[in-house]
Amino acid sequence: MDLFSRSWTALRTAVAELPDEHFAQPSGCTGWLVRDLVCHLIIDAQDVLITLVTPADTEPTRDAVTYWEVASTLPTGDDPFATLIVRLAAAYEEPRMLKFHFGDVASAAGRAAELADPALRVGTRDEVLTAGDYLRAYVLEWTLHHLDLVAHLPDVAGPSAEALAQSRDVLEKIAGAAFPASFSDKDALLVGTGRRAPTDAEKVQLGELAARLPFVVG
Repeated sequence: MDLFSRSWTALRTAVAELPDEHFAQPSGCTGWLVRDLVCHLIIDAQDVLITLVTPADTEPTRDAVTYWEVASTLPTGDDPFATLIVRLAAAYEEPRMLKFHFGDVASAAGRAAELADPALRVGTRDEVLTAGDYLRAYVLEWTLHHLDLVAHLPDVAGPSAEALAQSRDVLEKIAGAAFPASFSDKDALLVGTGRRAPTDAEKVQLGELAARLPFVVG
């Protein structure tokens, strides 16, 4: 849960410090500008708030790894949810308005996470998890989207080494296989989730795992 807070704080800080012109730059999410990604993060923060106040009285059905639904098809950016996000982001008109709304909701989600009992059972997406597992799962979400945020912004700080390492560990558990030791944690996440195509040399190193890529988590 501490890593949830640190990874979320790092992402929130990166967004807060973005100059206005960066919001019109492409992100690492297909079809989304940075402003669209930030708008999506508002929805994510709302999900955290809703889940943490939705107690469940049954046994957990998922944990921090099995929480994720995994697909093998990369998003195209033209599905109904993706296009809705684009329209919502455009409605803010000015980056400062989007920043303000994100900062407000993101701060509330961060406080809710700090106050949550890790053993509390919560319900989301018709599944039950402990709050601790739910928040651990979201470290992967924050880390991947932090990478998306900085994909075309080399002057903006990316996720921390500990967030990258834990996220790689979760992705490897999802995959049921380890990525080559020669892969940095960042490259394992980018290649593993289809955010970057592996080079020919990397395909050789991946071996049979290359044919199973990508692991699109959502």
